[in-house]
Amino acid sequence: MSTMAAVILRSRRRHHLSVLFCAVVLAAAAQASSSNNNNVTSDEVYWAERAEAARSRNRAAYVSDPVAAMNRFNADVLRATTRRALASGPCMATNPIDRCWRCRSDWAADRKRLARCARGFGHRTTGGAAGKLYVVTDPSDDEMIVPRKGTLRHAVIQDRPLWIVFARDMVIRLRQELIVTSDKTIDGRGAQVHVVGAQVTLQSVHDVILHNLHIHDAVAHSGGMIRDSKRHTGMRTRSDGDGISVLSSSNVWIDHVSMSRCADGLIDVVNGSTAITVSNSHFTHHDHVMLFGASNDNPQDEVMQITVAFNHFGRGLVQRMPRCRYGFFHVVNNDYTHWIMYAIGGNKNPTIISQGNRFIAPDDPNAKEVTKREYTAYKDYKEWVWKSQGDVMMNGAFFNESGGQNERKYDELDFIPAKHGRYVGQLTRFAGPLKCIVGQPC
Repeated sequence: MSTMAAVILRSRRRHHLSVLFCAVVLAAAAQASSSNNNNVTSDEVYWAERAEAARSRNRAAYVSDPVAAMNRFNADVLRATTRRALASGPCMATNPIDRCWRCRSDWAADRKRLARCARGFGHRTTGGAAGKLYVVTDPSDDEMIVPRKGTLRHAVIQDRPLWIVFARDMVIRLRQELIVTSDKTIDGRGAQVHVVGAQVTLQSVHDVILHNLHIHDAVAHSGGMIRDSKRHTGMRTRSDGDGISVLSSSNVWIDHVSMSRCADGLIDVVNGSTAITVSNSHFTHHDHVMLFGASNDNPQDEVMQITVAFNHFGRGLVQRMPRCRYGFFHVVNNDYTHWIMYAIGGNKNPTIISQGNRFIAPDDPNAKEVTKREYTAYKDYKEWVWKSQGDVMMNGAFFNESGGQNERKYDELDFIPAKHGRYVGQLTRFAGPLKCIVGQPC
């Protein structure tokens, strides 16, 4: 077994034991709470029940061998990017996700094909593939308790799978956070759809696809009575103003979105969420870009497994692309053209595997390091598994590796190399929402 694989396996065994211990502690705490606290509200009971059901699904979505999952992703990329495999003509599919659907002229007649195209840890995400099409015809968001039919809010609260599309270009100005239920695809292809004003919340759900959307300028809201499903309306507390907030959820795929200028993070993934892919997206003009794991005191994030692939981290970004706690993170074939402080950070012993990215450091001589260990001394982080393989470092960028020797032998437990970082410009060429026209390839 190679040195690198052994380090990762030891790290994963410790994590697995921690997850089991955490599950026992949480169960005991829940039992104590139910017997000692008689002041909980019906809303708290409702969300506690949903969270417990979500934890069971999240544990089922957790991959016991993340290295094997990572290798499958890399093998798909290498197959899809051979000269013979690339699509030719007016449409050029440059990565395996896009190659699965983007060059087909019948995409509008076969929208649900997209559900077969996810890769990485979120590859099992089905979204609303089992449901009917729902066409959003009304961009308004006036009613939080009884949403009007034809609005996005009415679509996302339905208690059945739905594939949600849009009748035309529209700007949807959310008055409060948009709470999305399980088995939903929000598919903006064929229209330019902007979701602004408040965050999109995925809480204790599974199988959600967000695709071809502009999400920006979300602000915090004070909360209030908001319908979160067909059968339940409850009192919501303050929302932070994230672009997308994922809590206690699994099998989530965010693809071909653009995000900027939100009050808090662009994408936050917390509370034991797992089986997630963020791909083909474009991020600009923001400070705290991605937070994966919200608290040092939340070890349930040990199960978090996220793939970040084929994204362009562009102008006006400061930090957290992403910032990680506890889990396993495959950051692969992304283009980091701008940052002010650092690109990838974390604490609480996350495993971060950076492969085939391009890092272009800013001119600031104090911001050349790609990585940042938050509030952690070297003696504490030296065994964390943070590895760089096939990355391209430009303008003085450097990646501070840790976790043992980087010498590696090729065996069945080792890393399959990703596409080298010198190909990143091609792989991320179409990051962000696409201008899809019915009857033509995207």
